[in-house]
Amino acid sequence: MSYVSAEEALQIIQSGHRVFLQGSACTPTFMMQELAKQAGRLRDVELVSISIYGEVELVRPEYQSSFRFNSLFVSESIRKAVNEGRADYVPVFLSEIPELFKRNILPLDVAIVQVSTPDKHGFCSLGTSVDIARSAVNTARHVIAHVNPQVPRTHGDGMIHVSTFRAMVFQDAPLHEVHFESGSNGSEKEIGRLISDLVEDRSTLQLGIGSIPDAVLKCLHGHQDLGVHTEMFSDGIIDLVEKGVINNRYKTIHPNKTVTAFALGSRRLYDFVDDNPSFAFLDVDYVNEPNIIRRNARVTSINSAIEVDLTGQVCADSIGTYQFSGVGGQMDFMRGAALSEGGKPIIAITSRTAKGIPRIVPLLNPGAGVVTTRAHVHYVVTEYGVAFLFGKNLRQRAKALVDIAHPDDREMLERACVERFKNFPEL
Repeated sequence: MSYVSAEEALQIIQSGHRVFLQGSACTPTFMMQELAKQAGRLRDVELVSISIYGEVELVRPEYQSSFRFNSLFVSESIRKAVNEGRADYVPVFLSEIPELFKRNILPLDVAIVQVSTPDKHGFCSLGTSVDIARSAVNTARHVIAHVNPQVPRTHGDGMIHVSTFRAMVFQDAPLHEVHFESGSNGSEKEIGRLISDLVEDRSTLQLGIGSIPDAVLKCLHGHQDLGVHTEMFSDGIIDLVEKGVINNRYKTIHPNKTVTAFALGSRRLYDFVDDNPSFAFLDVDYVNEPNIIRRNARVTSINSAIEVDLTGQVCADSIGTYQFSGVGGQMDFMRGAALSEGGKPIIAITSRTAKGIPRIVPLLNPGAGVVTTRAHVHYVVTEYGVAFLFGKNLRQRAKALVDIAHPDDREMLERACVERFKNFPEL
């Protein structure tokens, strides 16, 4: 198949179509910019995606009659539009998003993906973002490929033959990069140290997104024989793989391979996974399936949150009614780790936000979404310690959480405990 211009390829998209956009590092920014140029001929095009990175022209108010995001995860680039009512959000477990495509709950007319250059057999790779893109490509009526030599060729489920594409556009463009390490502070480093003490040798790790998981990885250099089965990872994994700390030797499923659905970080990371057979980039409906996750022993799942109430309810996707992110894969791995033999599902948060707002609270903010229920929470970690909640009653949970709250918030939380639970002799 020969290449065509972006203008010609995007003629496939018609008014009323539902269009999938690949996300994270492989966000097809070039194609999205070109699509914006065709706004005059299009109306009511629905854009479906998870995390979109970079500046998104299509979300500007002047395009709202032509394009509207119906996002499966709210990333920074579309957050303002969602909260202003110019875009929509679908709360859904990451593991179940492929079912929306397969069962025609969200049937796709077109999928736009970035892929590596074809190999000698005519196969391209979805690169760093296989996640839900694999299912989108499988189910969309038409697939438009932005062929980009900067997309790494990753092993796993992301291989697509050129015959699958309705149109191919060639454009050399850098992938989106994120540097999580730059955001680490003293509190996050202490959380990393505390969590590293919970990680046993021969554990299988799942790491959520952000600076806390990166801080955990920096504290694991004295560990041995760790494995990785995660929805995503970033640069923090590289040094541990090179040192042999992460070798996946003792995993039950996919031994000797780091399993993931996507990767997001620096160019160094993208080069590291390029044509690297020790990494398997697989469809997220497999990677995030709790019954798959549990098959590895000692799964240690590390995820963050916005706030946790005194009973252990976890809000991770909103600040009150303000939609901040999405459900994602937190619950998939919290449950999978809990079911794993010797597994440890961990919620890791700083005791306060950067603005000094408490994150352990008497009650969640009105309108806040519960992503992980209190019945699913086992460990909560702040810079002040570890609270183990599994099997504890409501009063015991509250006491454990007060003990790891910011010292200046504990008196307020203690008063809330007495008011709520009446009899609270531990305080």
